[in-house]
Amino acid sequence: MREKNTITIPDDARKQATVALRAYVAEHWEEDVGELKVGLLLDFFLAELGPTVYNQAIADARAYFEDRVEDLAAVCHREESPSVGRRRR
Repeated sequence: MREKNTITIPDDARKQATVALRAYVAEHWEEDVGELKVGLLLDFFLAELGPTVYNQAIADARAYFEDRVEDLAAVCHREESPSVGRRRR
C-alpha cells in the first residue's frame, strides 16, 4: 500500500492542478489521460517534489524574517538621555 503524501493541497487546488496537468499532457505528449492517471501523476509530483518546494519556501520565509529582525535594532533603538547632548552645545 502507498504511503500517504506528506504534502496535501485543498480540493479546489487539486482540481485546478489536474485540469492543468491533463491539458499539459494533451498538448505536449499528445495523450488523453483520465482523472485517475492524472491524479496519480499529481500524487507522484507532490510526494517527490513537494518536500523540496516546501523546504525552499521555509528557507525563503526564514531569510525574510531574519532580515526584518536585523532591522529591529536600528528601527526600535532610541537614544538615551537625548537632552544631555543638546545642553553641551
